[in-house]
Amino acid sequence: MPEFRVHAGNELTDAEVLALYESVGWTTYTDEPDALLRAIRRSAFVVTCRDDTGKLIGLARAISDDATVCYVQDILVDPSCQGSGAGRSMLEAILSRYRHVRQTVLITDNEPGQRAFYEALGFTEGSDFRPEPLRMFARFR
Repeated sequence: MPEFRVHAGNELTDAEVLALYESVGWTTYTDEPDALLRAIRRSAFVVTCRDDTGKLIGLARAISDDATVCYVQDILVDPSCQGSGAGRSMLEAILSRYRHVRQTVLITDNEPGQRAFYEALGFTEGSDFRPEPLRMFARFR
């Protein structure tokens, strides 16, 4: 497992961002690179993870009003570094930055292992909230 460091900020090159998103197969983003790069620049908080050579191996970003809600928009780690703790470290940085907000929300794919990952960090799936489950609505173009 490579050593890594987490850094808050969006000092990124376009090429390395696109390469990272491509590495995880998020082509919906890379099909519109200008929109992706603009979204990252306009995010409220961006966290990156680099290996000991300086290569970008992870990125997470949040959108927030910095008072009541924080949306974790993206969290991705290069497949060769998944399982290293990089994703957890970046998400913990976001949770720490927004520890004062009432709600931290994320929407993710239904891939194996994700539920356990997010639950280990204190998240609850909407259908599991009690006394009443929460509903999530989304609209995609």
